[in-house]
Amino acid sequence: MIRDPDTLTAFLDSVRRFVKERLVPAENTVAETDEIPDDIVADMKAMGLFGLTVPESYGGLGLTMEEEALVMFEMGRTSPAFRSLFGTTVGIGSQGILIDGTPAQKDKYLPMLASGELIASFALTEPEAGSDAASLRTTARREGDHYIVNGTKRFITNAPLAGLFTLMARTDPSNKGAGGVSAFIVERGTPGITIGKPDKKMGQRGAHTADVIFENCRVPAANLIGGKEGMGFKTAMKVLEKGRIHIAAICVGVAERMLEDALAYAMERKQFGQPIAEFQLVQAMLADSKMEVYAARCMAIDAARRRDNGENVSTEASCCKLFASEMCGRVADRAVQIFGGSGYVADHGIERFYRDVRLFRIYEGTSQIQQLVIARNMIREADH
Repeated sequence: MIRDPDTLTAFLDSVRRFVKERLVPAENTVAETDEIPDDIVADMKAMGLFGLTVPESYGGLGLTMEEEALVMFEMGRTSPAFRSLFGTTVGIGSQGILIDGTPAQKDKYLPMLASGELIASFALTEPEAGSDAASLRTTARREGDHYIVNGTKRFITNAPLAGLFTLMARTDPSNKGAGGVSAFIVERGTPGITIGKPDKKMGQRGAHTADVIFENCRVPAANLIGGKEGMGFKTAMKVLEKGRIHIAAICVGVAERMLEDALAYAMERKQFGQPIAEFQLVQAMLADSKMEVYAARCMAIDAARRRDNGENVSTEASCCKLFASEMCGRVADRAVQIFGGSGYVADHGIERFYRDVRLFRIYEGTSQIQQLVIARNMIREADH
């Protein structure tokens, strides 16, 4: 759903310009330093990128899912690390508060998230619980007006920068399944939190992940999201469903960028006296990539519109994330092939994208988890 086409068009134009003029020229710097320059972060905050999905009443832009997808198509046309900086805040970091938080929780935290004053992280994954999110071991035991939290979270995006953690912890030790899990808002300064050293990753330099360790961390009971125990897993699933469409849209943008670069190279690079773009086997790789990018774009827009219409899009969101992330990997592979030897060295940046996009098939639900979600939803619907 697009609310005001003129306003959206103007915003998309400004994002497109920002990506082209500020972010693309900074890609190599970010890759070399593993940091996003402070002036770029400040510009992102000023543009409202940290508040894309936060309602206007809390200082955000209040984008619909379709509008968010269109913005992500543009943001995807540069290193994924830039999107990652604000992506967890507008997505999985803040959406739990927005969807299921109490009025007091929304009033306190959403304005700071929208402005970028607070960066949010989503603390779900653990050393023993990744895809099997319901088996998490981090505990939150009620003690008066506080919960005492103990446990370790792993691969937490933006943990080194986060001022706020949306934490999933088990409040009912007798319930070993999803129903024993609750969601909490935990501020960074809370005693008992330790942030591990940043992980050394295959790609996405500039986007930092780290362990978050909770040792007798006292979290106010008022920070239980929604004020009700046992709802954490449901909150997480609602948040991830939206995040999967968001990631699908990013995959489309990155794939479009890689394909554009591969096409430009194929038209310039000459072999046997002509541009390699004239060779049919190269054309086949270009055509297959164009077809798959187009299909993924259509899927992301359709799923976004359905969600805006209030439909249950659990299946569609997983279809989008599965297809778009796998498609992005295939496009990256073909792009390296089109670049040939030049694609394997760092000069052109395509090898960086090749490493960066590998993560898309893993986080916010692996490809295999998406397959399970889709199939189980199909079986459940067929039973009714």
